[in-house]
Amino acid sequence: MAGLLSLHCVASLKKSGSLIHFRSAALGVHMRHYSSKKAPFSSSSEYLHQSVVPSMHYQKSLPRLPIPKLEDTIRRYLAAQKPLLDDDQFRTTEKLAQDFQNGAGKQLHEELVAQDKNNKHTSYISAPWFDMYLSARDSVVLNFNPFMSFNPDPKTEYNDQLLRATNMVCSAVRFMKTLRAGLLEPEVFHLNPVKSDTDSFKNFIRWVPSSLSWYGAYMVNAYPLDMSQYFRLFNSTRIPKHGRDELFTDEKGRHLLVMRKGNMYVFDIIDRDGNLVKPAEIQSHLKYILSDSTPAPAFPLSVLTSENRDVWAGLRDKLIGAGNAEDLRVVDSALFCLSLDDESMRDHIHISHNMLHGNGCNRWYDKSFSLIVTKDGQAAINFEHSWGDGVAVLRFQNEVFKDTTEKPLVHPGSAAAAVDSASAVRRLQFKLNKELENGIQKAKENIDSAVSKLTIDAMEFKRGGKEQLKKNRLSPDAIAQLAFQMGFLRQYGQTVATYESCSTAAFKHGRTETIRPATVQTKKCSHAFVQQPGKHSVAELQAMLDECSKYHGQLTKEAAMGQGFDRHLFAMRYLAASKGQALPSLYTDPAYAAINHNILSTSTLTSPAVSLGGFAPVVPDGFGVGYGVHDNWIGCNVSSYPARNVHEFLQCVHKSLEDIFTVLDGKPLS
Repeated sequence: MAGLLSLHCVASLKKSGSLIHFRSAALGVHMRHYSSKKAPFSSSSEYLHQSVVPSMHYQKSLPRLPIPKLEDTIRRYLAAQKPLLDDDQFRTTEKLAQDFQNGAGKQLHEELVAQDKNNKHTSYISAPWFDMYLSARDSVVLNFNPFMSFNPDPKTEYNDQLLRATNMVCSAVRFMKTLRAGLLEPEVFHLNPVKSDTDSFKNFIRWVPSSLSWYGAYMVNAYPLDMSQYFRLFNSTRIPKHGRDELFTDEKGRHLLVMRKGNMYVFDIIDRDGNLVKPAEIQSHLKYILSDSTPAPAFPLSVLTSENRDVWAGLRDKLIGAGNAEDLRVVDSALFCLSLDDESMRDHIHISHNMLHGNGCNRWYDKSFSLIVTKDGQAAINFEHSWGDGVAVLRFQNEVFKDTTEKPLVHPGSAAAAVDSASAVRRLQFKLNKELENGIQKAKENIDSAVSKLTIDAMEFKRGGKEQLKKNRLSPDAIAQLAFQMGFLRQYGQTVATYESCSTAAFKHGRTETIRPATVQTKKCSHAFVQQPGKHSVAELQAMLDECSKYHGQLTKEAAMGQGFDRHLFAMRYLAASKGQALPSLYTDPAYAAINHNILSTSTLTSPAVSLGGFAPVVPDGFGVGYGVHDNWIGCNVSSYPARNVHEFLQCVHKSLEDIFTVLDGKPLS
């Protein structure tokens, strides 16, 4: 479950009785055509735009995340188990699931529904999901934090490290100020933009009370999304505690945390009046940090944020005991972390490794997000996952990319301000004793060992993409997922548990649901393509592709509407455990453990701002599959540990896509 971008589908929405789903791409600039009024000249440097509809206008009236009917959950669970089990195993699992539905599950479901009725301000999954993340004791590095890298600035001269970092910091502050002033355009999916994404509609809906505003949008086929996670983007940090971490936010912080060579610096990027510090001054301060000759610390404190959470909690207590409480608070309350790396990137694989984990010395992994800018101006966001999902981070990334490329505040040749950066910038110096130095040393050895086992490889399939698949009336996402099933079957001869992340942000405090792409249909189709290519006619193979696409589309719509089975079963299990009850036998069934051991963990992302995203596998014998289906090509960025061969897997996926497109061209498989 961890490490996923959660951006596949934000919602499936009702239109004329049919369900229409939209994908992560819709979250980017495809979704909004800003017609909000421009900020007046005097405040144009303070805000990205000034929406006439307040940012949180729809929040009160968002629909609540539904709890599925128990019989639907069990039916969906068994359908997902079918391709993973032999006949005897399936009969056992089927009996346990039916006993659960008629016995312990019925009672747990009723209690969950009653609890949900008493907590109408939130969703049934919100608290258990926070708890799942915050109680996890594994390192956040590789296990939870994903990354998304920015496309380069189209104007190449702006890809200079100092320029790009300055512009991104300024745009990030503008985003934060726009959000906090309630002027950030609400996140809305427009099914009919001609009616809903207009000045006249916005001027009307702003006067509709918040408690009714969602219904007003719904009447014109516009669907607002949950924005409750946004406030944690800034001034927020995950604090390690024994047993369960805490989320800390202090909106009074006006400073930026900057890391370079493992040294930590802070300076204000917001002045006492709440305005953005002059961009030329920010540029001057960053230039000062980039030219600082202080050597890298022998014991870089930040590497502790890569440790096991209980170990880190114990060492943090010792840091506080050694007199570092105030400086730690400065780190925790910073707007965000800017990591300036002294390395240039060789290629996509180098970017992925650097942005996903780096060497642990120049990152504070616990910050809600870190903006990383390398020596050659490559940029990415690495984010801590417990506070929220990719929806808020992607919106932020899209806005920052748009703002820095269209309205940069510093330019090649623009001079840094003549200010005294030496007194404005403070380098944090922590007091360490032998025990803390040993802890840092051990943490460094642990992260070095962990990342040395990770392999990342990427693939681009250039023969076709979204356009051709849509012409064939096939879901692009379904075909990408089918290629992963075929690829794994070709490489390892089996069908395994597969996880695809899907956002439920169309509901109040929705988080994610799981799409289960390994189906009876994909198994049959994969076997036909991989193991019996000569046995079936082109028409039969095309019919199988169609079947896979239709069923995947149905699963996607169900998940986006909160009608998957994973979160419902998870919430009931959490409820039983929280009451100290023995777990019902459905949860102790080896088949339940197996379907939650997600060997193929997948997440899709396409956006004009993002060049690639990625995460580590969620199990030691798995693959972490980040992918995007573009108009005329399909890209994958995949990670694995030594138990799997990622290079071979990508060759098998490529061959599978070749075969699929050959069949779509009406040609037989050789």
